[in-house]
Amino acid sequence: MRRHPRVDEGELSWMRQAVVDRESCAAAAAAAGLPEAFAAAAPRERAEAAADLATRLSVRAALAEAVVGAAWLDLGVEPTRSGVLEAFAPAIEAALPGSRDPKTTLQEEAARRRLAVAYELTDAQGPPQRRVFTTRVRLDGRPMGEGSGPSKQASEQAAAAQALRAIAGQASC
Repeated sequence: MRRHPRVDEGELSWMRQAVVDRESCAAAAAAAGLPEAFAAAAPRERAEAAADLATRLSVRAALAEAVVGAAWLDLGVEPTRSGVLEAFAPAIEAALPGSRDPKTTLQEEAARRRLAVAYELTDAQGPPQRRVFTTRVRLDGRPMGEGSGPSKQASEQAAAAQALRAIAGQASC
């Protein structure tokens, strides 16, 4: 709000969501070395499992959330606030007014055009801790994009981004 005083509450809410999403939390955890600390703290007989877990996006995000919560309880609001602002600085800088994630942008564009949006998980490969998901997005039943990622949500975002590129290509023809 302080950075963008003229931006309305709804837009600020979208920007906040982008700052604290799973990917941003996982990136902050990785930058702080939390996955490595998590794996190193595991008992020797569980070290391999902990190292595998530490590679998962959801676990890295949970580590960031846990450390923020623990810091708030132990240190209080102000020290935690400054640490969070530093840890999430890249995500905060990337959150610009008017920027939305691809799924939201596609949903808004489809609504303007009165098109139904449907996501279909088409594939999931790899072991549970390193699974890669593939999703197809359809607009009014027509396949418009396909994407892959380490989570269903990430694969849907990638599919939506491809669909947006396809729609932009159609509009320019």
